[in-house]
Order: sequence, then structure tokens, then C-alpha cells
Amino acid sequence: MSRSLRVAVQMDPLESVNIDGDSTFAMMLEAQARGYELWVYPVTTLSLVEGQGRGGRVQARARRVEVRRERGNHATFGEEQVLDLGQTDVILMRQDPPFDMGYITATHMLEHVHGVGEGRSLVVNDPVAVRNAPEKLLVTHFPHLMPPTLVTWDTREILAFREKYHDLIVKPLFGNGGAGIFRIKPDDENLGALLEMHFARSREPLMIQRYEPAVRQGDKRIILVDGEPIGAINRVPATGEARSNMHVGGRAMSVELTARDREICESIGPYLREHGLIFTGIDVIGNWLTEINVTSPTGLQELDRFDGINSAGLIWDAIEGRVLASE
Repeated sequence: MSRSLRVAVQMDPLESVNIDGDSTFAMMLEAQARGYELWVYPVTTLSLVEGQGRGGRVQARARRVEVRRERGNHATFGEEQVLDLGQTDVILMRQDPPFDMGYITATHMLEHVHGVGEGRSLVVNDPVAVRNAPEKLLVTHFPHLMPPTLVTWDTREILAFREKYHDLIVKPLFGNGGAGIFRIKPDDENLGALLEMHFARSREPLMIQRYEPAVRQGDKRIILVDGEPIGAINRVPATGEARSNMHVGGRAMSVELTARDREICESIGPYLREHGLIFTGIDVIGNWLTEINVTSPTGLQELDRFDGINSAGLIWDAIEGRVLASE
């Protein structure tokens, strides 16, 4: 790299992250090791300034930060100040979902500064692509890779789907970390009540998928950098739990990529690369792709421990390549 990068990280509070598992923290450690200038800010301080003839168009109340792998003392912050995001080189959009109107609005604001040239910054991932690709819907553009799936508000369609496939997974479309995901077995009498509760509280449709028994052997998280797989971890559900997410007790294990995994990556890789989705994580159960995570994918530190690689370094290599190519 010919020069240091000025990096702004849009994230949930850094003070409360798990430094042994958080992927954003791993990326920040690697950025600092490369001599980058690091800033951090919460999305709630983001501002789009128009018609006032001052400063940059997109600003945030940010703090300089130094990070270290030291529990209870992992970050030292400078004074908060207004940062013109157009004067940074890279913005990492790393706040967790839910993918709600606040999240969508942030992508619209960052779209004004994303790009190359004066007053522009490379946003990772591309905010337009993130907005157009909520993870549980992006996957539907690759139906040949998916298990049987239904996205609908129509309870009659859901009941017909159940009649056909019997054993179901019911998911909210825009959540994360396994929140709100239910398995409905063939003899479960709670589906009607679950649908009533969801639609009384939300205007959003549900995603219904055929339950895949292979999940008992694990839900594979494959990390892709610029559309190319760099490795995978297997997340095995805890006893008595249908969900494999590590937020709800899933256990991470080492795993190799299969021929089917590579076929899936080859199918979706060009789309990810062409749309500026540099850091993504896909979920594969058995032979089926179930999600493409583009908002705030996780798994880097677990992957590094199992495979002995520097996954954050590979991501920064890809980012540096894009920045250099624009200069």
C-alpha cells in the first residue's frame, strides 16, 4: 500500500464488544497494525448536511481510537468531533441489523459519499447493494441453490406450504443472530398462534423454509472476500435448540469446504464482486444455501483459530486493491 488509509467504522458501541469473537474488532486490529488512522462512530450521529454551504455533505460525531487485545481495556478514545466522512478513505458499515428503516436510511445517507475522487469514500459493503440485498431476500435470486422457500404475508399460502413440506423453519425477514426463528414440527399446534402474533405486531412478511435435518450436523458459515471463499466454520446447534447461531449457544467447529460449497460460491461470487459486496458470509445447511449475509457478517476470529489464517488481512487486501485502483 502506497499510503496509510483513513478509516471510519460505523458500528454498535465498541466498548461492549466481545474482543475474542467480534469480527469488526478483528478488522480494526488489522487496520491498526497496517498503520491506518481509525475513527469510530455510532450510526445515530450520522448527518446529511445540505444547502448550508459548509463542511462535507455526510458527517458523523466520531472519535479517534486505538484498539488492543486486552480484556476490559481494549480501546482508548480521543475527543469526539465532527468528522467529514468524505475526507476518509474507507467507511466500514458494521452496525448490526435489524434491517429496518433506520438501517435503510443510513444506506441512503452513505450513498452520497460512496465512490472515488474528492469528497468520496469507499463504503464497505456498498450501501446501495446492501439496501437492495437484505440477506434473506438476496438468496432468492439463486433459487437453484435453495431449499424450498416461501416469502409471504398470506397465511393460506403458509398453511399450504406446511401441508406439502410438514416440518418448517419460520423466520422474520430482517432480524439477525437467530432472533425470532422457530421450528414448527408436523405435530406442532402453535403455528396459527405464531402467525397471529407476528402479523399483529409487524407489517413484514415471513420467510418459511423446509426444515433441513442436516442442520443437526451443523450450519456452515462460509466467508467470502470479493466473491471468493476464504474458509468456513461449522456452527452446531446446542442440544434442544433448532438454531445454530452462536448468539444462542451454537458451537463453532472446524470444517472443510465441499465440492457443493464451492459450486455455491462460484454461482454467487460474480454477483457479490460486481456489486461491491466485499465481505460477505453465506449460510449452507447440507447441500442448500439458506442466507447471504451482507450487512454485518461474523465468523472471522473463529475461522482464524481453526485455519490459522488472517481473514481480516485478506479483507483489507481486497479493500486496498479497490482504493488503489481508484487513484
